[in-house]
Amino acid sequence: MKVDIGRRGFLGLAAASLIACSTAEQAPRLVRVHKSPTCGCCGDWVTHLRQNGFEAEVHEIDDLEPIALRLGVPEQLRSCHTGEIGGYFVEGHVPAADIQRLLAERPNALGITVPGMPMGSPGMDRGPVRQPYQTLLVDRSGTPSVFANHG
Repeated sequence: MKVDIGRRGFLGLAAASLIACSTAEQAPRLVRVHKSPTCGCCGDWVTHLRQNGFEAEVHEIDDLEPIALRLGVPEQLRSCHTGEIGGYFVEGHVPAADIQRLLAERPNALGITVPGMPMGSPGMDRGPVRQPYQTLLVDRSGTPSVFANHG
């Protein structure tokens, strides 16, 4: 069955689609962040997220291990804070651009991580020292692979 919506109908549908897509792309995304109450670099990472269009819901807790265990963050890939967004974990000082890419590509994975606290990563960018680091993608079996190179 052929449906003829006409030129005006087509233009109206096209405009509505563009508005819907534009609104979805501009909508802030909520990251649930679990961090120690005494960690300053974690707060700086939250600021980085907010400056890059994310909303952050911060939960200050003393013991992050139960969160990491629940989300499947391998012990050797942990850092000082853990985020949750869109069904993924975001561990450590991950750049906002990597989170945006993760959400756009939607890989079959548990999440992404920047293990440790590399100087020059978001939240750890307080001085002239910058060290190269990688964002790792952790697949459903817990195996990491390089997601992005930085520096």
